[in-house]
Amino acid sequence: MIERFGGYNHNLRIGDGEFYEMTNLTSDDYPILSPRSKRGVYASPENPQGLISKDSLCYVDGSDFVINEYRIDAKLSTAAKDCPKTLVSMGGYVIIMPDKVWVNTTPKSDGSYEFDNIEATVTTKTSTTFTHCKLDGTDYSQENITYGTTAPEDPENLDYWIDMSTVPHTLKQYSDKSAMWVAVATTYIKISATGIGTPFAVGDGVRISGVEIDELADLNNTMIIQGRDDNYIIVIGIIDQVKTQAAASPITIKRQMPNMDFIIESENRLWGCRYGLSVDGEFVNEIYASKLGDFKNWYSFEGISTDSYAASLGTDGQFTGAITHLGYPLFFKETCMHKVYGNYPANYHIQTTNCRGVQKGSEKSLAIVNEVLYYKARSAICSFDGSLPAEISSALGDVPYGKAVAGTIGNKYYVSMQDANEQYNLFVYDTLKGMWHREDNTRAVEFCNCRGELYYIDYADNQIKTVKGTGITDASPVKWEAVTGVIGTDSPDKKYISRLDVRMKLTHGARVYFYVQYDSTGEWVQLYAMDGITLKSFSVPIRPKRSDHFRLKIVGEGEAKIYSICKTIEQGSDL
Repeated sequence: MIERFGGYNHNLRIGDGEFYEMTNLTSDDYPILSPRSKRGVYASPENPQGLISKDSLCYVDGSDFVINEYRIDAKLSTAAKDCPKTLVSMGGYVIIMPDKVWVNTTPKSDGSYEFDNIEATVTTKTSTTFTHCKLDGTDYSQENITYGTTAPEDPENLDYWIDMSTVPHTLKQYSDKSAMWVAVATTYIKISATGIGTPFAVGDGVRISGVEIDELADLNNTMIIQGRDDNYIIVIGIIDQVKTQAAASPITIKRQMPNMDFIIESENRLWGCRYGLSVDGEFVNEIYASKLGDFKNWYSFEGISTDSYAASLGTDGQFTGAITHLGYPLFFKETCMHKVYGNYPANYHIQTTNCRGVQKGSEKSLAIVNEVLYYKARSAICSFDGSLPAEISSALGDVPYGKAVAGTIGNKYYVSMQDANEQYNLFVYDTLKGMWHREDNTRAVEFCNCRGELYYIDYADNQIKTVKGTGITDASPVKWEAVTGVIGTDSPDKKYISRLDVRMKLTHGARVYFYVQYDSTGEWVQLYAMDGITLKSFSVPIRPKRSDHFRLKIVGEGEAKIYSICKTIEQGSDL
């Protein structure tokens, strides 16, 4: 008597309650065998390329970002298909990669949404003036200031003197109380040109290039903007006199974001990794973190706790995925995992663990169910609870899979993978029951859990669909199938199965067929068919012909529940 149906097991020898092949079955009614629920259609965009959960489901459609059915023309890069976007949430913002665009998901008073590029570049079109100034932009020419290699005689309190006897020069201020010239700790240069400060903010780390004045050559570097207006920026530095660079020699100010393979959010910072060419054209193998609370700044280095962060790695190979797990950023390669400890740049520490990492091309298989991380490794699907990965996919057999995309809802891990024949399969792993089920050939581009529903982009028809049926529910009944393993190989003494009794329930309009394949001939013979008339359970007597072994296939359409399968075994002769 088989009363517990254990799910999918694609191995040569499987349990009585398991199935070698399966379509559209679920563990929802375990130990009863039943088909999955109907799915739904949430939206039918022209070119969906990314999903993210905010107050509602948001998605990318071509060059637009859609939030609460409001379309934002963010001018994203597009292609007819296969132009995937990575959407990362940080506070009330969504960052869209690889376009490096941000969207504020809090609407303005007029109902519209603010968006812009993370990067910004200004190249001057007018002459550029360099002035020694205070932090508020006040020119020192308005103060009593002296230039020279020797200190002024008979100075008054708070007079200024630029000491030109040292390199670099030093700004000093006279104090009556101490009767001394005291060095001013920080000095500033105002760089003025029409529109030079428009896209920037105070605290931005920018890269300045094109300064041709010898005295100011050190400005061709990464600098922190200390003050700004539309027509000037203020940076740390010192200059003796006002200098001007002609419009024919433009200066470029850039706020840049590193090229990154993958990007995640952790502890109010964006994190990323890169194995390849940087924005400067140099080969790098690095992990990055943005400035605390500021996803626009990746080159802000002032020696404080809110600084940006960058670190080089010694492991070889491309990055294959990234995720935040239990508060720690994790970066994967196929053969290892990098875990970042610490809470500010000075105490960040990267621990490298040699283990099964994420398979190349399966970066979207990373998903968390009940604090446990699941992902597709090269030869298995693994679970990671914070110590070491463990394989959970032995039931999938020795079929090689790749290009895995996963999502989670409740206790279930959904993963769509491509097999060696380039056929996609949607599997579901019930983490609570430890069972796999195969649903169908869905190729999911991306999954997203939002408000108790699991959404996914169906590659075949470009629709955003739902697992639980939210939206427009599919009207057609679910077609399902289950194929047992070989029955009879474990029966010694010439025993054979003379009768099968299946106890099941069919709803009105449902239909079920039973087929048998004798002695591995490859031919399926129909044994029984039943239509659901009323909602009641009944027994289906099946009498297979005498054989050495056989396999049973159950094919159904509509709602059904199979409670048990009873095998009657009889003793046979030696012939």
